[in-house]
Amino acid sequence: MLKIGIDPGLSGAIVFSRDESPVEWHKMPTMKIGSANRVNAAALARIIKARMYGDDDIKAYVELVGSMPGQGVASMFSFGHSAGVIQGVLGAFEIPVVMVTPQAWKKRAGLMGKDKDASRTLAIQMWPYWRELDKKGVGQAYADAAFIALYGN
Repeated sequence: MLKIGIDPGLSGAIVFSRDESPVEWHKMPTMKIGSANRVNAAALARIIKARMYGDDDIKAYVELVGSMPGQGVASMFSFGHSAGVIQGVLGAFEIPVVMVTPQAWKKRAGLMGKDKDASRTLAIQMWPYWRELDKKGVGQAYADAAFIALYGN
């Protein structure tokens, strides 16, 4: 089974996983609309479509997050837009989606109560060949998306 783990948001990532190992990863594609950044639906669709061929059994796991105290209206709109674009693209491809809370995937990965960078550290230990994890910002997004995909195991 091909699993897609998605850490939504503008600085998020998409990770394709098979047999508990990441096989492909991408930063969330974005584009500028006016002064705002948004998820690029067409680019996201191309990424997913390119990986779908030959895989009849695909499931997506997307992090389900809500607003946080102190978050502004504009940032919440942006995040909601990102989540909607992701769900729309997956729906258009008829890919089943499981929404996973951060608490659920972190608990399954043994990361509850640990600092934010703990998922990247664990991912580096599990997949030492995956050199992109060494980059702190995007490596964090890749690690989170990989553990979101592994939630389905």
